[in-house]
Amino acid sequence: MSDTFHTPTAVDPRLLEVLVCPVTRGTLSYDRERQELVSKGAKLAFPIRDGVPIMLTEEARTLD
Repeated sequence: MSDTFHTPTAVDPRLLEVLVCPVTRGTLSYDRERQELVSKGAKLAFPIRDGVPIMLTEEARTLD
């Protein structure tokens, strides 16, 4: 755990097996440093807040 509020520092690998990109339905990769799930196909990075992936396209960061 990362702090006194017990915020996870990693995403459960089982969750990564189930989640797909909401745009392409393709696989996601986990960027531990930025705390994001990255869809290379959609060129989007979805944030992870308090250990919860935010899979909304309007919340995603566009990749260059």
